[in-house]
Amino acid sequence: MAERPVAQGPSSPGRPLWLLAELTYRCPLQCSYCSNPLDFAAQHNELSTDEWIDAMRQARAMGAVQLGFSGGEPLVRQDLETLVAEARKLGFYTNLITSALGLNETRIGALREAGLDHIQISLQAGDADVAAAVAGSPKAHAKKLAMARAVKAAGYPMVLNVVLHRHNIDDIDAIIALCDDLGADAVELANCQLYGWAHLNRTGLLPSREQLEAAEATTQRWREALSARGRDMRLLFVVPDYYAERPKACMGGWGAIFMTVAPDGTVLPCHSARILPMTFPSVREQSLETIWYESFAFNRFRGDAWMPAPCRDCDERHQDFGGCRCQAYLLTGDPTATDPVCALSPDHSLIEAAREEAAADQRSAHELTPRNTHESKVFCRA
Repeated sequence: MAERPVAQGPSSPGRPLWLLAELTYRCPLQCSYCSNPLDFAAQHNELSTDEWIDAMRQARAMGAVQLGFSGGEPLVRQDLETLVAEARKLGFYTNLITSALGLNETRIGALREAGLDHIQISLQAGDADVAAAVAGSPKAHAKKLAMARAVKAAGYPMVLNVVLHRHNIDDIDAIIALCDDLGADAVELANCQLYGWAHLNRTGLLPSREQLEAAEATTQRWREALSARGRDMRLLFVVPDYYAERPKACMGGWGAIFMTVAPDGTVLPCHSARILPMTFPSVREQSLETIWYESFAFNRFRGDAWMPAPCRDCDERHQDFGGCRCQAYLLTGDPTATDPVCALSPDHSLIEAAREEAAADQRSAHELTPRNTHESKVFCRA
């Protein structure tokens, strides 16, 4: 493939550096905060092994250096080791993002032999009962803990991800203590970002400001205690957008450094973008280079020409890029709107209303809508 010069300027695309390969939407868990699309049950035509390898080769030729294997649950794919081995040959740094269900010592060894660089395991809670309520599986928690230890024993750094929400955030002390006991090297305490199934269950997941502030304080105390012990366990605390005053620089900007290939070959600027009222191209029909540089979808929100007021005159527009297009659409129905998270947005009241709605929602974790095929088929028919 001919080398393309890197374009300059805020509206000109550079090279994609990060490829997220969503290998499948299949998953044994039923997490109520899953970011997969609500109608995932309609997606059956997954890319084949050869199609995935071709997509990886194209992305690497374009300059991508980091490759994440995600889902659903990527371990459902029996060709995962083959894909990892090919990614290693191509020179990618590879990361497996997994629930650990489907993992065992033999498969950890096979993935290591194939050249996998990094494994990130998700935990639902520190308490087995809460974890079971969130994941819809009474056995998943114990399996995750066993596999976290096995990953560490295999020589991988132990990186754990815990999605925080109303039903587990008050137990953050126990969560961090569990991660410490497991020997974690890094822990991402990621407050639930409200896309996909998480948006569907928004009012039942969003914590209160008091819960959030208490959790941040607990995390800081742990950082200080860990430092005093000489324990190197990094704690990253990600604040939910709904309690921020400025939007995040979503994915480093639309079509700036990141691309997702969905299970059916649809190419997206982020893993949530297929909810938008747009047509996204497929790697089965066009090359990744054509999609990245020339498609309407990837150029739609690059730069700042598309921005409405107040974004277009804001000094921070090249830092936050107008915020998240998916979030703007979910909240306002308009993907071109200023992200309502921003305090300057004319729609910021929607964020305030969402907090109030959440405060009135008294559902337990068991009463939230589970992410499963049965529920997804409801949205396929809608």
